[in-house]
Amino acid sequence: MNPTTRQREPTVLLTGFAPFAGESLNPSWQAVRGLAGQVIENHQVVVAELPCEFDSSLPTLWKALRRSEPRVAIAVGLAGGRDGISLERVAINVIDARIPDNAGVQPVDAPVLGSGAAAFFSTLPIKAALAELQHAGIPAHISQTAGTYVCNQVFYALMHALRRRRNTRAGFVHVPWLPAQAAAHAQPGMPLEQMTMALEIIVRTALTVRSDAHISGGAEA
Repeated sequence: MNPTTRQREPTVLLTGFAPFAGESLNPSWQAVRGLAGQVIENHQVVVAELPCEFDSSLPTLWKALRRSEPRVAIAVGLAGGRDGISLERVAINVIDARIPDNAGVQPVDAPVLGSGAAAFFSTLPIKAALAELQHAGIPAHISQTAGTYVCNQVFYALMHALRRRRNTRAGFVHVPWLPAQAAAHAQPGMPLEQMTMALEIIVRTALTVRSDAHISGGAEA
């Protein structure tokens, strides 16, 4: 190797979303950017803000993946109304938007990728991460649906893009409202510091746990 060539530092990619639906802040981006530049298990955290738009979110995601070539990639979004951190299990190849995105686009019953698989599962050790979050006193659960809005589209596209990279773990995490937003909506919320701590725990678990924990995380309905 040329002695002047510097080896790329291993990275973790975290993405969050821009505000949408009239909100001034998106907790996902606020939590993600709190880890920007930090080093976790000798991996530098790289962050990217995705537009909450169907047409432009995926090119932004793909550009971030090309630039970072991460060992772990986690997309983070807002699920207002949920209680705690949602570790998403599966992304489906469906877009069915209840509300328009920030560009006014509202696809209904459309595929994320026309020739893609029906679904992709997260490759993060979500059960082990759940156990670590609960041990840290952070409310968390396994979620069986990432919805059918831009979050699910990004989750699906992320897993499709990395489907042949067996050494890269990837998945999606939903966070709840920030406290002021939660109060305005009369729904559950979480302090920003706790969200950022949760993401750090999830990243660290993904980098250190080889086999996922065999614990229950299912739902009855």
